[in-house]
Amino acid sequence: MDAVNKQYRILYHHRIASKDGQYVHVEEIINSLRKAGHQVFIVAPKLTEQSEFGSSGGIVAWLKQRLPQHLYEVLELLYAVIAFIKLVSAVYKYKPDFIYERFNLFLPAGVWAGKCCKLPLLLEVNAPIYEERKKYHGIALDRLARWSQHYCWKNAHRCFPVTNVLADYLRRAGVNETAITVIPNGINETVFSRPQVTPAELPPLQGKIVIGFVGFCREWHGLDRVLTLMAKLQNPALFFLIIGDGPAIAALKQQAAELNISEQIFVSGLVSRNDMPDWLAPMHIALQPDVVPYASPLKMLEYMYMAKAIIAPDSANIRELLQHRQNALLFDMAQPQSFTQCLNELCEQPALIAQLGANAKLSIAQQQLTWDHNAWRIVQQFEQCRPN
Repeated sequence: MDAVNKQYRILYHHRIASKDGQYVHVEEIINSLRKAGHQVFIVAPKLTEQSEFGSSGGIVAWLKQRLPQHLYEVLELLYAVIAFIKLVSAVYKYKPDFIYERFNLFLPAGVWAGKCCKLPLLLEVNAPIYEERKKYHGIALDRLARWSQHYCWKNAHRCFPVTNVLADYLRRAGVNETAITVIPNGINETVFSRPQVTPAELPPLQGKIVIGFVGFCREWHGLDRVLTLMAKLQNPALFFLIIGDGPAIAALKQQAAELNISEQIFVSGLVSRNDMPDWLAPMHIALQPDVVPYASPLKMLEYMYMAKAIIAPDSANIRELLQHRQNALLFDMAQPQSFTQCLNELCEQPALIAQLGANAKLSIAQQQLTWDHNAWRIVQQFEQCRPN
């Protein structure tokens, strides 16, 4: 890639109150921008910066649970006014070259500050939050919520959706194609290329074929299918490693006991981000049993970099990164047996595991799926749209 030589002052704005998976994206982009020599100044809720990873948002989560929905949404919009004042103040203090904002609903503060201070606004879009919240939680101020989403998208100088599927939402909202640049999630090569240390908690796995899953386990992930197949194959070399926790764990452990394969499953519980490469290292087969249709799954990219044979849904957003039988096996979510067939094939073909894993890691380099490259693209896009 061509070098971006000039160093810029960047004002990074987000409204994330919880320090969870979505904060990984924030942290990685900021770190990569700084690594490239740019100065990044952050405007964000103070409670986020002060909290530990895994925190749920403190007072914000408390208010969301207890206030009437319409009142909570009014407070969200009022926060945008406060954020606007903070942004304008930060602009005068730090004199940034541009504003980079992580999109959120009822948050036109970045647009307002950009217009007021005559600065380009680059908007990172990780989800169509209006549609997402309306489907799963409902929206009280529907027209205002929809307006805020379209207003932010259409008034940003550049929008960075994480998949082309998500970019279609922006196109349908009327965002000009020239303002859309798809930037998928990435991998931190420094963290994931360091030598791995086997976690002391793990049982001996030499000679095992380790099937792995990372995440918060829920019933709709269908992980019971893994145990059912393991029992059917009656292969003591098969081992199921779950990295995470969740409400489905108790049922999975009970199922394993009923199938007499309790010795072939291990659940890590919550694992810190820094330790994730150590836990991923023993895996041979990595599962992505479900996916949000517009997402760029972070754990899937980590699977790829760690050279795992991935089983993932055959959906449009996944096909932006993976090709069936090239660097993964993709299953048809409409066919219940498709997932099991893919898993069965890999369990019986170690050579295919190695081939898919090697190609998956190669795809990271070929598609430049790193946070460092993402930071470079962000700056490149700014240089294309900055005022002369």
